[in-house]
Amino acid sequence: MAAENKKGMSIIKKMMIALIGGIVVGLIFMTIRQNMLSSGNTEGWATINKIFFQDITSSDGVGAIGIFYILGQIFMRGLQAAIVPLVLVSLSLALTSITDGAKLGRIAGKTIAGFVGFYVAGAFIACTVAYIVKSAGFFNVTLAETSLTANTIDAFNPLAVIVNAIPNNITSAFSTNNSILAVVVTAIVIGICMHKLGEKAEPLIKVFRAASDVINMYLNFLINKVGPIAIFSLIVRTFAIYGAEYLAPAAAYVVFSMATLLITCCVLYPIGIFITTGLNPMKFLKKMAKVGVFGFSTNSSAATLPINTKTNTEELGNSQEITSFVLPTGMTINMNGTTMMHMFAVTFIATAAGINVTPANMVVMALLSICAAMGTPAIPVAGTTMIYTVLSGMGWTSELCLMGYALVMAINRPVEMALLPLNVIGDAAVNTIVNAKEGEIDKEIYNS
Repeated sequence: MAAENKKGMSIIKKMMIALIGGIVVGLIFMTIRQNMLSSGNTEGWATINKIFFQDITSSDGVGAIGIFYILGQIFMRGLQAAIVPLVLVSLSLALTSITDGAKLGRIAGKTIAGFVGFYVAGAFIACTVAYIVKSAGFFNVTLAETSLTANTIDAFNPLAVIVNAIPNNITSAFSTNNSILAVVVTAIVIGICMHKLGEKAEPLIKVFRAASDVINMYLNFLINKVGPIAIFSLIVRTFAIYGAEYLAPAAAYVVFSMATLLITCCVLYPIGIFITTGLNPMKFLKKMAKVGVFGFSTNSSAATLPINTKTNTEELGNSQEITSFVLPTGMTINMNGTTMMHMFAVTFIATAAGINVTPANMVVMALLSICAAMGTPAIPVAGTTMIYTVLSGMGWTSELCLMGYALVMAINRPVEMALLPLNVIGDAAVNTIVNAKEGEIDKEIYNS
């Protein structure tokens, strides 16, 4: 039992140790830099910078070692390598599982409509709050002007996303992380086609499942074994080069995102149930409270599924047949809380990197995040990992963006915990709505 607990908590402990250790060591280097530069010893700091922090791929890094830069880049590039196959395989498999069972076709349509509706509502709320927080200056960071040259984006018509989402060459779409939306569309088409072909597509489905297992094992290794070392290295480098300017915006990100997630969970779903079914929303919220607490504690939709199913059938009066379809489907594709977190995280990262995030940008961010979240696999800190998918889709992958992303990865544990109740209670909300629309909810049990 002790071994199991240690295994279950290892990634959390490693991330916390990496964060704390990175901050401590980073503050030490930041103090050393400040003292050296103030005393005029610029050559001494230049030597330290070349050994530990220099970007060895730049023109200034020809004779540098860049230990912390190398460690951080190994992790970031390893993560980038998994983005395209992760989205392709996960989303394709999710779509093949959505429509399992011919007699649940009508229910499947209502289920997907419910999840998409809550996705859009949650993304709108998160975008609104994140934009207000950004506009108020809470995400602002003072950095050297020379480090912002790669962080501007060209003006574009948001409608161009529709055209760019359809790849004219599959291999070219798969060869870059900047065409994630095209990969998403391709995955959707493949998933629908595999479902329509039925048994004929079973060999390909098995290949995709095997590929999914390989990708998940790779990401688990990368996050569990390499991640903490990389987080430590990236945090140290962030403090040593850019100082402590990130701390206040990071704290604002955590506080505002968690508050928005928890408040939305208590407001959005009850209102949605009342508008669509006329049922007493407080009954739903009161009975689902323990499921939300369980999800917050375990940080796992899969671990919450049994208690969620029991509560839905025994306390909310939902039918076993519909519940057995909606909740597992929701566990696969309903990551509403993840999308809301993405809106805050990407806005924070981009703003901290000197990018002016506009409402038009946020619309594209929301679309990318919803598509990415629907294919998010059940791996540790999966939602945080998928932030990079949105960043890549927006083309925001400069060095400062990666610095901000590294900081988010290190501090995102509380936010990841806060978004889980939104996901699992959202599954139950859609299940309750579908049951009510199908006339299969026992109102006596619901109102008891």
